[in-house]
Amino acid sequence: MRKFKEKYIGDRAFYTSVLALVVPMIIQNVVTNFVSMLDNIMVGQLGTEAMNGVSIANQFIFIFNITIFGAISGPGIFGAQFYGKQDHEGQKQTFRFRLLISLVVVILFFIVYSIFTEPLLSLYIAKDDAPELIEATLAYGKQYMSVIMISLVPFAFGQSYASVVRECGETRIPMFGSMAAVFINLILDYGLIFGKLGMPELGVTGAAIATVVAKFVEAGVVIVWAHTHVERNKYIIGLFKGFKIKGSLLKSMIIKGTPLLVNEFLWVVGVSVISQCYSIRGLDVVGARNIANVISNLFGVVYLQLGAATAIIIGNKLGAGKLKEARDTDNKLLAFSVFIATCVALIMIPFAYGFPKLYNTTDEIRALASYIIIATAVAMPMWAYTNTCYFTLRSGGKTTITFLFDFVFGWVLQIPLALLLCYKTTLDFKIVFAIVTYLEIIKVIIGYFMVRSDTWIVNIVDKD
Repeated sequence: MRKFKEKYIGDRAFYTSVLALVVPMIIQNVVTNFVSMLDNIMVGQLGTEAMNGVSIANQFIFIFNITIFGAISGPGIFGAQFYGKQDHEGQKQTFRFRLLISLVVVILFFIVYSIFTEPLLSLYIAKDDAPELIEATLAYGKQYMSVIMISLVPFAFGQSYASVVRECGETRIPMFGSMAAVFINLILDYGLIFGKLGMPELGVTGAAIATVVAKFVEAGVVIVWAHTHVERNKYIIGLFKGFKIKGSLLKSMIIKGTPLLVNEFLWVVGVSVISQCYSIRGLDVVGARNIANVISNLFGVVYLQLGAATAIIIGNKLGAGKLKEARDTDNKLLAFSVFIATCVALIMIPFAYGFPKLYNTTDEIRALASYIIIATAVAMPMWAYTNTCYFTLRSGGKTTITFLFDFVFGWVLQIPLALLLCYKTTLDFKIVFAIVTYLEIIKVIIGYFMVRSDTWIVNIVDKD
């Protein structure tokens, strides 16, 4: 028992330092998701078709958002280690690469989404639903998508700045940016969706406009702060002079970063493929999952941000050459993530019975949403563990391993199983959802052995 405590439980100073970093990140994302929840509820008051149309459109915004995270994660590994090494020039060059790759991703997605809006939205609508429901859902989705695409620009560059600010240990400023954006989003949602506060009644278009404005505010706060606090952000000095990136570093970032970018893109596409499999079971399933995902995302930010904090903490230690300390710290972070996720899951379960009642939809959809929320809560400790394993492997630059960790599990096991169960069987959706979700236990086992191997304990910036 004593050995267990020494290995997996830290002292007060350890938890104080972890919480000082992660709490602002959690608050930022909880506030953002809370407003997304209110936004979703407000759109839900317009009816099931409007709710489903916006939900489907947001599937594609989610794909973009995760791809941006993947794009900036590769150079972010180097940035965290450069900061641990106190190499501001190296950190500056990683930041330049983040801005460039974000611009490329924005352009590509904007072109694809502009040209293929209707075919993409149609993928998530079952053909055997009532024609009038299909038509209305598609119309609402197109309305929302035509406006929300503008948010790709501030989100991409805002996240690039937020990532470099966080790796320096400053997590409060992105939190303040999100809180300001949330306030504006909430006011504009209420005004523009329902025609209140002297604003025009625009329905789902109003919801999209509110989100776009909020994303510009969120990005603006972080960008302005970074450029007006040069003493805290020395990588900003000369950032846009020449945009030089050392050849060897550029090569390393491309080699390490490409698997992460591809992995994040394939992972989120895989999630969308599974969602599309579920959607063929009817618009009731689409509606129920939309409701459940709102509350699941709100509670899930806790373990997700603990994973992101792991990448920063372990990356800083590896960059500073504290390899043994990095291993010991990671053991404690893994245990802490699972413990916190279990507590969060227990708090989340009661919401399954009341939250779906806030939506203007059918009793069948509410009941199914309740089931999905409970099933998701049960899976949360497993997701917390695999998420922290992923960020642990990533912190040491083992991006090829993380690619296999996510890609093989998703595309070789989970997606084929979802396709088989949804398209080739008549199993009840609840059973299908449970089987696909709890397959995560296999990933837990794989993650345990990958982290235990210690191959991730590497300083990757000394040579650069």
